[in-house]
Amino acid sequence: MESIIGYFGALIIGLVIGLLGGGGSILTVPLLVYLLAYNPVVATAYSLFVVGSSSLVGAIQKYKDGNVDIKTGLAFSFPSFIAVYLSRRFLVPWIPDEIFTLNNFIFTKDMLIMTFFALIMFLAAISMIKKQKRDLRSLDYKQPYPKTFIQGLVIGIITGFIGAGGGFLYVPALVLWANLPMKKAVGTSLVIVAFNSLIGFTGDMQTLKIDWEFLLIFSAITIVGVLIGGRLSNFIPNKILKKGFGYLILIMSIYILLKELYY
Repeated sequence: MESIIGYFGALIIGLVIGLLGGGGSILTVPLLVYLLAYNPVVATAYSLFVVGSSSLVGAIQKYKDGNVDIKTGLAFSFPSFIAVYLSRRFLVPWIPDEIFTLNNFIFTKDMLIMTFFALIMFLAAISMIKKQKRDLRSLDYKQPYPKTFIQGLVIGIITGFIGAGGGFLYVPALVLWANLPMKKAVGTSLVIVAFNSLIGFTGDMQTLKIDWEFLLIFSAITIVGVLIGGRLSNFIPNKILKKGFGYLILIMSIYILLKELYY
């Protein structure tokens, strides 16, 4: 029964990626951890593959619609996938299983990953819910590449640690820093997410035993959801979807924090 619900969840994750251009990992990691009982290290690794493969399909779909800026996408991707790979290959395995002990409370590596993940979810939710201010800069503005490189590194380290594709971070970054229109930012973010996630996952392949049968089935169902979501995005207002999803992950982030720290 749990596996059936899990595969249905994969379809929902795909719909979210197809509709919003990101956010799939925000659902994937909690689903794998709390419903399918994977530990957070494995769950974040699987999330990279699921979100990466489905984002690649979504990126192709958006490219055909003319909503991908390849040059900007590659500019962000290069520093990002380096950071994601190094995070998954060295940073995550380096963290000890027990971080600290306070009386009878033991703060573990799994708790650290899920707590940090929940905090990122919370910040992403707030950014989705609040009304965005209009960017008044010239449409011809292009920031210097060293800034793009540093921004890509920072986001790459964060997304690598929590096993997220990073679409919920790259979309606002592309709008505010690269000055892309929203639709093109969504499509371009899928290119970055696909590169980051799949290359980051190769770091996990060297340290974890992968259940390929489950992972491929789960990813295939997610890709079906991406294709459906991509078509539905033409009929549903993005603002309504974004705010509704924002409230959903806000509730989920609070639940994860309470579960990890108090239960």
